[in-house]
Amino acid sequence: MSIEEFHRSLRAELQAVVAERLSSDEGSFPSEELIYAELAMDQIANANICESPTVCHWTGTIGNARLRITGYAQSADETCLDLFVTRYFGTEEIEALRDSEAASTAKEGIKFLFEAASGRLGAKIEKSGEIYELVLFIREQWASLQQLRVFVVTDGLTKSKRFAPKEVQGKIVAIEAMDIERLYRHTSGKPREEVSISFEQTLGRPLPCIHVPDPDADYEYALTAIPGEIIRELYLRYGPRLLEANVRTFLGYRSKVNQGIADTLLREPEHFMAFNNGLVMVCDSAQLSRCEDGGLGFSLMSGLQIVNGGQTTSSIFFASRDRKDIDLSHVMVPAKIIILKGDDDDARERLIANISRFANSQNAVKTSDLSANRPFHVQLEKLSEEVWCADGASRWFYERAAGAYQVRLLRERTDAKRREFQRMVPTRHKLSKNDIAKFHEAWRAKPAQVALAGEKNFAAFMSALDDNPELVPTPLTPEWYRAMIAKVIIFRAIEGAIKKKEAKEVFRQGWVNIATYTVAALSEKLPGRIHFEMVWQQQGISDRFAHLLWEWAKIVNATFERIAPGRQFSEVAKRADTWKAIRTATFPELPEGIPEIEES
Repeated sequence: MSIEEFHRSLRAELQAVVAERLSSDEGSFPSEELIYAELAMDQIANANICESPTVCHWTGTIGNARLRITGYAQSADETCLDLFVTRYFGTEEIEALRDSEAASTAKEGIKFLFEAASGRLGAKIEKSGEIYELVLFIREQWASLQQLRVFVVTDGLTKSKRFAPKEVQGKIVAIEAMDIERLYRHTSGKPREEVSISFEQTLGRPLPCIHVPDPDADYEYALTAIPGEIIRELYLRYGPRLLEANVRTFLGYRSKVNQGIADTLLREPEHFMAFNNGLVMVCDSAQLSRCEDGGLGFSLMSGLQIVNGGQTTSSIFFASRDRKDIDLSHVMVPAKIIILKGDDDDARERLIANISRFANSQNAVKTSDLSANRPFHVQLEKLSEEVWCADGASRWFYERAAGAYQVRLLRERTDAKRREFQRMVPTRHKLSKNDIAKFHEAWRAKPAQVALAGEKNFAAFMSALDDNPELVPTPLTPEWYRAMIAKVIIFRAIEGAIKKKEAKEVFRQGWVNIATYTVAALSEKLPGRIHFEMVWQQQGISDRFAHLLWEWAKIVNATFERIAPGRQFSEVAKRADTWKAIRTATFPELPEGIPEIEES
């Protein structure tokens, strides 16, 4: 798939979403720009560049300054905040976005951040809704925020992807363009291309290494020692993207510093290399040059990823961030570097997966296989292709790999055939791996885990399957699949109802969190009584059931407001005591005659 084809398929998906929302009466007229932002931000989160994002468009002025954001994402530990500002063209061909225009767009987000941090913005906007909660969060948590980024999200093509950082209220704000080219890279499975380091620039010299070439192998090998400050800077810049998927699962819901590593960094930094097992890293390409002593060294690594040593990497970053008395200038980290060769992308990914599997099997940490080739995902994809809805004309689509829907759409060579495919598999029937994890775990009554969102919840779901394979049938069955889709339909029915314009007086924020906790309460209080097969057959729910779900969602919403007034629901939802409060809340009694609920 070329970048032009990707752009066309993304536009087709966007237009399909607009048409679906128009027909479903979801409140105000759907904006192409906001839907593009929603699609793009989801892809950014799926690429592990940010946490699960929230779309919330706001624009305003203070003095002569224009302020604008389209969405935001914050880390679970409330130390990182990303703001998104759109520059949307909406054209059939890819447009160029000049760097000066991208910087001007970013400035609107920077001004929003500045005015929110100073406290002026909070005094000028309505004291309710998600924007106010975000402004309040920025003001109250400003001292704790360690990483700030503003992304210019555009369907255009920028020359620069990163811009000179800005200072806001004493903090440095990174500025990046997430243009159509970067989205294309991530969707086409080439996200590692962005992770690179020039040792000539960072160290002022090559990084000495022992290089072992092998013309007959599909890789080359090198041993080196990387300064701790370089490890910290790499993690600061790229975050969990630096780590291979299986390695990321080791870090849990919040990256915890290994106490032994922290103690060594603090008390014996010069012995770190002797005490630590080091890292295993792969890179797609590397440039070698001569050091001053005539030996070989790395001048550049591109397509970099850590496949073993995630705990070491994250602990170096978090320990040095949280303990100002830790000095990394004397810390060296041993590293084994695998330089990949060959042009077969699938073969490369298989090699990386095996390197990760064998490297991590030598320590005590259990690895969860997050690959798309896991039997669960393969079987789910197969069922989505084979099981048709009751009308015999439509079905659902499981994206075992990111971008699979767009790739499938592009196989249809004419516009008429693409429209036919979209009628058969509308975008609202598309489900990602993170979607399945969200819906499954919400119904398994794990709402605080689901609130962690994205890959964290997905990793927890995969770990749960490892610990208890009986959570799902082996192999997956059509009956299980139909019930799973019914659960998706019910969840989305709740979320759709409380997001409508007429519901804004009651439900002002945190719609996905309210839906998650409502579903969890439903699952716990009505075990085995919901007629999922009926929901599947109808591909919807009755008015009586919808009314019950509305009333239950109101109880959940009121409980959130009671236990944490003035706080962001997305943060309250992650707390264990929130689920305890919901479980003990009093829900309305079940009226008779709801067809989807069987009599007890």
